[in-house]
Amino acid sequence: MRDDMTRKIQSLVAKLFNVDTDVELSRPDEQFGDYATNVALKLAKQLNKNPREVAQQIADALVQHVGGVASAEVAGPGFINLRLTDSILLDVAEVPLARPYDGQTVVTEYSDPNPFKVLHAGHLYTSIVGDAMSNLLELAGATVHRVNFGGDVGLHVGKTLWGILKELGGVHPEKLADVSVDKRADWMAARYVTGTQAYENDEAAKAEITELNKNVYEFHSTDDHESPLAQIYWTCREWSYAYFDEFYARIGTKFEKYYPESQTAPLGLKTVQEHVGTVYAESNGAIVFDGGEYGLHTRVFINSSGLPTYEAKDVGLAIQKWQDYHFDRSVIITGNDIVEYMKVVMKSLEQFAPETVVNTTHMTHGQVKLSGGVKMSSRKGNFLRAVDVLEAAHTASRAAGNDSETISLGAVKYAFLKQRVGGDIVYEPDESVSLQGNSGPYLQYAHARACSILTKGANAARPHMLQPAERQLLTKI
Repeated sequence: MRDDMTRKIQSLVAKLFNVDTDVELSRPDEQFGDYATNVALKLAKQLNKNPREVAQQIADALVQHVGGVASAEVAGPGFINLRLTDSILLDVAEVPLARPYDGQTVVTEYSDPNPFKVLHAGHLYTSIVGDAMSNLLELAGATVHRVNFGGDVGLHVGKTLWGILKELGGVHPEKLADVSVDKRADWMAARYVTGTQAYENDEAAKAEITELNKNVYEFHSTDDHESPLAQIYWTCREWSYAYFDEFYARIGTKFEKYYPESQTAPLGLKTVQEHVGTVYAESNGAIVFDGGEYGLHTRVFINSSGLPTYEAKDVGLAIQKWQDYHFDRSVIITGNDIVEYMKVVMKSLEQFAPETVVNTTHMTHGQVKLSGGVKMSSRKGNFLRAVDVLEAAHTASRAAGNDSETISLGAVKYAFLKQRVGGDIVYEPDESVSLQGNSGPYLQYAHARACSILTKGANAARPHMLQPAERQLLTKI
């Protein structure tokens, strides 16, 4: 409605004064009208005329020539307050939703958890936001492919394996049977913390972890599923994916495809190697991209051991997604801690495969904390788990007299989605499950009530007069 009225006023102004000017509509207090504009004040300067006279000329023409305008009154130094007819506002409610993405293919990548580590609150947040964004894109006409990405190879896996071997007392895959199903994710997370601390403080352990990292790549390149160490790796990898599936089922999220780093790493390695000397360069035995000339920093894409880094794996991922979907638009949602990292990766891709990044949007978010705050670090082990947030909501919901998982999950989703994407998110469990105020349960109740009213009034006649609250709502559409 606002865009349509803006275009009509622009057209009217062009006819009246033979000038093109931008028109801005704002919503005044309801007592003054549905929309207000300062276009006369801007025009008066161009035309060297009295602003109120210009405003009155526009106001008179609006009522006479623009359909749907019930009244237009001049206020103050030259503002125009518009009130629309009830009829045109009611028509708005019957107009089909715009579908600006009709015929477009969009790939949305979000969640992106790493196997061998526990899901933290950030994964919950990006899963919820990514799912909502995908839903909106589908509503706007796009064919949306929801994909996921994570590191089943890499240094973090080597660290976890090192911790597992210490816990098992050696390479004993049979001892994994002693870990109960419900403890597997937290058990692996604890092993990761052990391995990380050893890597940072013990040179001998660091060398062993580096070797384990190489072993993992070899399990994939040689298809080794039989050696004792490989059995530990593949078993724990399977545990991770089962844990992910259970989590996504709980929050109602589904993915079309999961790209493991073991799949994107070979493609990324090959691609980077093919562009050494043109895009990438050798440096102290490694392969790097020098972002200096683009105002970015330099990052390693292949380390001195010849292994692809996260950067090369992301190169492989971008190429793989393009090959799979030839998308019109791509959206990636991650934490804001990798903003500069992604700029370097995408700038390097832009040099030889611009189609993979030119229509890609990288959206980021801050940390998720429970009220009271806890700094999140899976490396140190003092992070907020995804399940902690869900359980906090369910506990608060139960205390408020509702034991429904659907209600508490809706509370979490709305508490996240009502906030602007980009900053930190502080989650307040009690506030989120309240049946009053700006909360998920309140909206669920209001939605159920509205559906009931609409069902009962399915055959009701179209109203002839709108209430102030109804007018205010319709002008927002």
